Amino acid sequence: MKILIVEDELELLSSMKNYLSLEGFVCEIAPDYETASQLISTYQYDCIVIDITLPDKSGLLLIDEIKMINTETGIIIVSAKNSIDDRVLGLAKGSDDYLTKPFHLSELNARLKALIRRKYFKGSDLINCGSLRVDIASKKLFVNEEEIILTQKEYEILIYLISGKEKVFTKEAIAEHLWGDSIDQADSFGFIYTHIKNLRRKITDAGGVDPVNTVYGLGYKIVCS
Repeated sequence: MKILIVEDELELLSSMKNYLSLEGFVCEIAPDYETASQLISTYQYDCIVIDITLPDKSGLLLIDEIKMINTETGIIIVSAKNSIDDRVLGLAKGSDDYLTKPFHLSELNARLKALIRRKYFKGSDLINCGSLRVDIASKKLFVNEEEIILTQKEYEILIYLISGKEKVFTKEAIAEHLWGDSIDQADSFGFIYTHIKNLRRKITDAGGVDPVNTVYGLGYKIVCS
């Protein structure tokens, strides 16, 4: 899953990025409002972590921008402001969660995963898609109850497609989601074809039904039937 971290404390920003990257998130960062606003208007994120006290403008205004662009994007506020009024205001603006500083990175990670689970997978750690069963807590794929070993990128592609069932994803969108915003400078996205080809082969070799549909000229979508 791809997230944006908006935080002006650079040491904390670096710590969050490093920790959450190790947890499997693709992390983009912004140290101020202006940078975050540009990224939000250009790219899509599954979740955005926002410090509402930014040097150039209130992070609360970012929530308005996010809600105008993509209402499905999850939002977690992190702030040193810990009064009830501050929390109520942040949630009333449209954030999904509010975490006060100082906090443990493990708690932020847990809240991010819980938010993504609620938004994209109906609150469950287990996803059933045709002959597939995915345990997102352990990041394991089972086909007809047999565990299938995937590479990290094959797993992430599968989860990304499942998170938008029936939606068509372009190769560019998949690449950007998995490798971050800098990938849009790549000359070719042929490596996406290779990862999807390998994912399909592993599923069918295990006796499963390939759920990945190619939409010619557009991209890929997953059909769980």
